[in-house]
Amino acid sequence: MLDSEAANLASLGKGKILLVDDQPLNIKILHQLFHQEFEMYMATSGEQAIEVCRKVKPDLVLLDIEMPGITGFEVCETLKADPLTATTAIIFVTAHFDEEQEARGFQVGAVDFIHKPINSIITSARVQNQFLLKRQSDVLRSFALIDSLTGLPNRRQFELSLPESWRHCIRYNKPLTLMMLDVDFFKHYNDAYGHQKGDDCLRIVAKAIASITRRPYDVVARYGGEEFICIFPDTTLDGGLSIAKKMISAVEALAIEHKGSRISSSVTISAGVASVCPSQNLTWQSVIEEADKQLYQAKENGRNRVCGVAVK
Repeated sequence: MLDSEAANLASLGKGKILLVDDQPLNIKILHQLFHQEFEMYMATSGEQAIEVCRKVKPDLVLLDIEMPGITGFEVCETLKADPLTATTAIIFVTAHFDEEQEARGFQVGAVDFIHKPINSIITSARVQNQFLLKRQSDVLRSFALIDSLTGLPNRRQFELSLPESWRHCIRYNKPLTLMMLDVDFFKHYNDAYGHQKGDDCLRIVAKAIASITRRPYDVVARYGGEEFICIFPDTTLDGGLSIAKKMISAVEALAIEHKGSRISSSVTISAGVASVCPSQNLTWQSVIEEADKQLYQAKENGRNRVCGVAVK
């Protein structure tokens, strides 16, 4: 394994395993096997397993097939259909070896099977192998969702994050604010200083605007070119405008020389903000369009400023 990949795997922290079985004795046996190496969580029904998964997002689920109510197969299908839990690795635990049952398990998204009675050596090896594969997949996925130039989340990550934030705000009746930002006269900057300096400028600007956010669920992403986009759950229009002004000031404070700007001797940004109380009658695409319109308005009004709107 490459040193950089090993470092990324280590940075993900201790792994999480969810044990799901309606028999407490089976949970106890598996817990004794893995509690020293992993954070352990337990559920005794399919419904509880789904709830715990959405809350703690485990790396692995060791899932009994035969349970009262929702079966293991149904739990697996539910978890794989939900973007919040779709990447969780699921290992079925069963007392019956049945090829038809095993085939169905793989079809609904399981990565492996463990057979009862539990053999500690075989079970440990299977779990460790699947945990390593899950962590390697997480690292590769994170690389695919990070903008290589700025280190910010990329457009794909933004597009994955927004539906989750939207659903959260609907569920808890909270406002959501989207913000689009653009480096003013960036083409002129590239023309004056060259593309290498342009890349350096974008990296510095990206770091400055990202530094203004404090909450772990806020998203600042590179949308493309010199454009950035942000998601602020539980944030009103006034809150979004305040954040945008701080970002504009942070970029101004960098004092990056910009001979090609028509409004300033240094690099500046413009921002458009759209706030909404998400509902089933609205789409997030329409809110992105409103933020883009507000960004255009900020440019029309002289740049180095923010315009915003509350979407009804």
